Amino acid sequence: MKAIVSGGIALAALFSATAGAQAADSLTLQLKWVTQGQFAGYYVAHDKGFYDEAGLDVDILPGGPDVAPTQVIAGGGADVIVEWMPAALAARERGVPLVNIAQPFKASGMELTCRKDTDIASPADFKGKTLGVWFSGNEYPFLSWMSKLGLSTEGGAEGVTVLRQGFNVDPLIQKQADCISTMSYNEYWQVLDAGIPADELTVFKYQDQGVATLEDGLYATEETLADPEMVDALARFVKATMRGWAYAAENPDEAAQIVLDNDMTGAQTEAHQKRMVGEVIKLVGDSDGTLDVAAADNTVAVLLGGGSDPVITKAPEGAWTSAVTDKMKTMP
Repeated sequence: MKAIVSGGIALAALFSATAGAQAADSLTLQLKWVTQGQFAGYYVAHDKGFYDEAGLDVDILPGGPDVAPTQVIAGGGADVIVEWMPAALAARERGVPLVNIAQPFKASGMELTCRKDTDIASPADFKGKTLGVWFSGNEYPFLSWMSKLGLSTEGGAEGVTVLRQGFNVDPLIQKQADCISTMSYNEYWQVLDAGIPADELTVFKYQDQGVATLEDGLYATEETLADPEMVDALARFVKATMRGWAYAAENPDEAAQIVLDNDMTGAQTEAHQKRMVGEVIKLVGDSDGTLDVAAADNTVAVLLGGGSDPVITKAPEGAWTSAVTDKMKTMP
């Protein structure tokens, strides 16, 4: 009899464990770029078990130069993506029904970094210069900025020459460009590591120039948001993610190590990732994931100011929702 009872208990435990595993909601997250400290909050939430505790089974897909998150989600390859709002709004206008569900990054890390020996001391000095610009959706804030300055991007003495920049800092080091695009948490430090000291650089932060657009927001599709169960799962996901960011802020070195542990390429270094995490958490700040609508409206205004070839042609409708973060705030 004891053996039967014991077996029954073991079987019940097995069924319970199986049911618990089945109860976890699966979500696929597509990152905007490769595994690095920019996404520390997600990897921390995954590896520290925050997603598990929220009843989620989250699969994190790294990005890269050949990965467009908006295309991935449009093709059904992800439930939620990390994307910059300019790219998301441009995709929405093209027919991809993306909606911002949360905004972990409060501030922009986008910069234009110039060598001082080019005699660029202010944006007025851009005329006639060659500026390195990332494309694949990252060019939108730059183009809007140039339009605001009244500078043609077709070259010439009264305009700027745009160099299609790869995802490195070589054009500045090799003097192929007077300025290049950098992020405060990544490429700027690569310039320093390449041997150009900070006092030989002039840095223009998009945030300071009034042309900052929202970066690293979380986006889902209208179809996904029409499902109440998915809204619930996404609310748990955002809450666990912000818990991951809070943990990273308190334990930056551990967060950097978690990122390294998840880097299957082996391309990242400990020193660089520690520095990146330290800079990224400044952009997250005290965010709980709730979108600042005023910042979203400013992003739209910047994009609509794109001159003859604006990023978007009209103010979007339904491009963000508080449904997910509102539900998140009701959760224990």
